[in-house]
Amino acid sequence: MESWTEEILPKRRLLDFKLGELWSYRDLNVMFVKRDIVGSYKQTVLGPLWFFLSPFMTVAMYTFAFSTIAGLKTDGIPAPVFYLTGTTLWNYFNQCFISSSGTFVNNAGIFGKVYFPRLVSPISTIISNLIKFFIQIGVLILLLVYYAYFGNYTIHINSYLLLFPFLVILMAGIAFGVGVITSALTTKYRDLQIFISYGVAMLMYLTPVIYPVSEVPVKFRVFVMLNPLTPVIETFRFSVFGVGIFSWQALGYSTCFMLVTAFVGVMIFNQVEKTFMDTV
Repeated sequence: MESWTEEILPKRRLLDFKLGELWSYRDLNVMFVKRDIVGSYKQTVLGPLWFFLSPFMTVAMYTFAFSTIAGLKTDGIPAPVFYLTGTTLWNYFNQCFISSSGTFVNNAGIFGKVYFPRLVSPISTIISNLIKFFIQIGVLILLLVYYAYFGNYTIHINSYLLLFPFLVILMAGIAFGVGVITSALTTKYRDLQIFISYGVAMLMYLTPVIYPVSEVPVKFRVFVMLNPLTPVIETFRFSVFGVGIFSWQALGYSTCFMLVTAFVGVMIFNQVEKTFMDTV
């Protein structure tokens, strides 16, 4: 008896995610990851060196603008190290979100030609950006070593650093969930793409990337803490430097936000993928 690889049905249940297909198409996922990494700096002069140069250029600008000119405090942490910890985490979230939010629009050509689980596309960008993220973590470690030996700065690494893998999962999950929801909406409402560019920029200033939460006035601190990324960045700084705001309740809030958005995102994504070619 012949076995079918795909069965076309008239209806699909709301919670029919077909997540098992993602494992069946794991080779395609690997291929997409390689494509994203190679395509990032293809036909550039410096190539992969941009993985190292980009964070240094950003940190140099932030140090000059916010520390030297504006005089923002950094909880006693050397300004370059403080800004690099924030921008490294923020860049990973930002790149994952931007990539996921353009899934349907950016891949309309290939989606309309061949079948494969559409979730492979946003998941592959999460993984490819993870590789870039760990390269920048390596840059951060080198900078920490430099300040520890030549900058007379004592690093207070503690047991909370064990939460680092969980923090990465939180960032990836939040970016994925919010990204696929946005991707589903932009198939019908294209002006959301314009709003995204402004929204992400505004979100960064509500995230403690260039300032510590301790420097936020108490009456405004609640708005910063409502940002699910705030506990992630503050926990990471606390685990390395021993300063910042750490709260299990705040991490619990970020975890719940990630789970809800990821679940809702996949549910909406699967419903939209059935008809998006008619509107994209």
